[in-house]
Amino acid sequence: MKTKTVIQKKLFELQDAEYRQFQCRLMPNIDPDTVIGVRTPQLRRLAKELFGQPSADAFLHVLPHAYYEENNLHAFLIEEVKDYEKAVDLINQFLPYVDNWATCDQMSPKVFAKHRQELLKEIRIWIHSERTYTIRFGIGALMRFYLDASFKEPYLKMVSAIHSEEYYVNMMSAWFFATALAKQYESTLPYIEKHCLDPWVHNKAIQKAIESRRITPEQKAYLKTLKIK
Repeated sequence: MKTKTVIQKKLFELQDAEYRQFQCRLMPNIDPDTVIGVRTPQLRRLAKELFGQPSADAFLHVLPHAYYEENNLHAFLIEEVKDYEKAVDLINQFLPYVDNWATCDQMSPKVFAKHRQELLKEIRIWIHSERTYTIRFGIGALMRFYLDASFKEPYLKMVSAIHSEEYYVNMMSAWFFATALAKQYESTLPYIEKHCLDPWVHNKAIQKAIESRRITPEQKAYLKTLKIK
C-alpha cells in the first residue's frame, strides 16, 4: 500500500464509517474502496484552511486523485479562487477527472457569478464535450447563473439541443428545464408543449417541476396533461 499523503491523512482523520456507507449507496458507479467517508461541511472547512498554502497549490496540480473526497476537496479549493481566468483554467484541468454526479454538482466557483458573459463561452465548450460530467457541469452552470436576471431564451435552446444516452446528462437536462419552468415559466413552456426535448428528459422535467413548490397548482395540472405516454 502506498504511503498516504499529508492531505490524505487529514481526510482519514475526519472519516465517518457510517457516513461512508451512506455515500457509497448514493454513488453506485464509484468504487467503494475510493470512498473515505467525510461529510461535506468538514471538507469545505478543510478547503478554507488549506487554501493559499503551498500544499494546496501542489494538490491542485496532482491528478488524478486516489479518493472521492480528494476530488471534492479539489472542487472546494477551486471555489475559493478569486481570479476568474485561474478558476476556469483549474476547472478545465480538473473536469476530465470528475467521475460522479456529487463532485460535479457541488463544484461552483463563486467568481463565476461576476463573469457571466465570459463564462458563456466556456459553457458552450463544456456542453459539447464527449465527457458525461463535463456536459453535466456545463448544464449546471447554465442553470445556476442564467435562469434569473441574466436569463435569455436562447439558453433554453442550448440545453434542448443536447441529445445523450447518458443518464447523468439527461437528468441534469431535466433538472435544468424543471428549474426553468419554475423561474421562467412563460418562456420555457413552449419547449414542453412542442416536445423539443427527448421523451425521457421531457417527462422527467415535468415530474420534477410538478414536485416543485414554485410551480402553481394550475401550472402543475396543465403540465401533467403534457406528459408523453
